[in-house]
Amino acid sequence: MRLLQSTDLALRILMRLAVAGETDPTTKRVAADMSVPYTHAAKVVAELQHMGLLVARRGRGGGLALTEPGRTASVGAVVRAFEGDGDVVGCEGPTPCPLNSACRLRGALRRAQEAFFASLDPLTVQDVVAAPTGPLLLGISSGPRS
Repeated sequence: MRLLQSTDLALRILMRLAVAGETDPTTKRVAADMSVPYTHAAKVVAELQHMGLLVARRGRGGGLALTEPGRTASVGAVVRAFEGDGDVVGCEGPTPCPLNSACRLRGALRRAQEAFFASLDPLTVQDVVAAPTGPLLLGISSGPRS
């Protein structure tokens, strides 16, 4: 299974904020640290804020900070939220699959997808930033923190 770019970025942003230390990086700083366009990071930050996993403060002294629910969030829940409930394969649509009425593959793929999510459910954001990941995340900054 391949994650959407937004899912990958959401997880990386949460991980980066989990080790932010005393300063709260801006969306611009996080985008630079993750080598992604600012606009992509801003969209993901807005969604994570809507989910209650981080807070974003504007202006001087502003920045991003992980909330306690963000720190303890299940990686599986975050992935589900960004990936959605769609099927792994597109069996419906303008040209539906001719096997749709008797296909056993669709159910097998759905179970495999759920097993993937379930394997991520016990992991929290805090779990995935334990050493050696956390110190590495602190070292990826592209310059002095704002």
